[in-house]
Amino acid sequence: MKIYHNPRCSKSRQALALIQEKGQEVEIIEYLKESLSFKDLKSILEMLNIKAIELIRTNEIIWKENYKAKEMTDQELINAMMENPKLIERPIVIKNGKAIIGRPPEKVLDLLL
Repeated sequence: MKIYHNPRCSKSRQALALIQEKGQEVEIIEYLKESLSFKDLKSILEMLNIKAIELIRTNEIIWKENYKAKEMTDQELINAMMENPKLIERPIVIKNGKAIIGRPPEKVLDLLL
């Protein structure tokens, strides 16, 4: 099990706590420190079964100032997330080839069943 985690985010901390309370081994990836590759993000999007725009935090100032007004392809959106990982929705939890966005944090429990 992996969690793409931002320790400064309360929802991410809550999701991690839920996983740990269930005694699950979890690899913690602090994606703001450990950059995700294009391949990583593409794989995550496929496991989530969503479009790139659905993984973007559109309320972030970086988004509003630099990208909001542009028409962008999925590839361009993935590149934007690589350049500005703060744009990536969090937390993302992966287990056995399945992924979820832990919002609300209780959603992570679905992967533990």
